[in-house]
Amino acid sequence: MGHRALVAYERPDGSYNLHYSHWGACNLRLKHDITPETPFGGDRAAETHQLLCRTLRTSTDEQAVSRYVREANLLASKVNHDPMAIGLTKDEIVTEYLDFLHHEAFFEVAQDFEVTAYRTHWFGLTYDCETVTDAPTVGNGALRTVRWVDGEPVGDGATQGEFRALKDVVGDMVDRGVFTPEQAQQYLQRKLREWVRDRRDLIIRMADRRTTPGRASDSR
Repeated sequence: MGHRALVAYERPDGSYNLHYSHWGACNLRLKHDITPETPFGGDRAAETHQLLCRTLRTSTDEQAVSRYVREANLLASKVNHDPMAIGLTKDEIVTEYLDFLHHEAFFEVAQDFEVTAYRTHWFGLTYDCETVTDAPTVGNGALRTVRWVDGEPVGDGATQGEFRALKDVVGDMVDRGVFTPEQAQQYLQRKLREWVRDRRDLIIRMADRRTTPGRASDSR
């Protein structure tokens, strides 16, 4: 299954190129693996990857970028070289591309290669109660930054477990008729805001169920 993550590289104009990593969310490894010397996560042939990263950050033609990546015939890396999309805003990424069920982490890479790691929290209750049978997965959840001490993600597992436990209780309340599904999502948001004091450390998105009817296909 992998530990899937999305990686957003900031461009000179403030927009982002979006890349996929199949194992990058495992222990949030990309936080340290992405550097100016290894922009795609600890790759060999570092000079070639640095040149590619500089090219991607300035190009505006997605087809030309894909062709360039194919012709470069680069060795595999922890982050896919070929971007999913280029020139996106952060809001577009979080709302239209980030799958809060299947992507376990999101990494934002600044132009100076400072990497911010986020864990994902999906608001869907498909696996937490019997009343809810489907829920959007894209653009429907929260991103929460991770605290680091001596290069280690402190409390990462505990915060994930905390949210899973919250969803289990909220799902039970939906089945008992205490909450509607909409009220349950509002409660999840409120508790996250109480837990995370600095609003800059939390990004919340709610999918419009009328236009984004995505269905969960596997558990996390």
